[in-house]
Amino acid sequence: MDETEPRMTTLFQQLGLDAGEQAIADFIGGHQLAADVHIAEAPFWNEGQRQFLAEQLKADAAWALVVDQLNESLHEDAVKRQTSL
Repeated sequence: MDETEPRMTTLFQQLGLDAGEQAIADFIGGHQLAADVHIAEAPFWNEGQRQFLAEQLKADAAWALVVDQLNESLHEDAVKRQTSL
């Protein structure tokens, strides 16, 4: 049983990405999604990453809160555009 505490850094590690604070900020800043793109359907994930994200959200697992935080961060620009109209 995995008892890793779900946090943004551990999520990035689970996804096989650089989990440094600046690397996470750079990833989020460089991978903004359109409002209609679901996080698990983003074109920059590989199949394993996509499957992990989708499964965690579907299962409402312990990781779901952190995946949702990442989702919100990746849609931040789209939300700003919608609210400024």
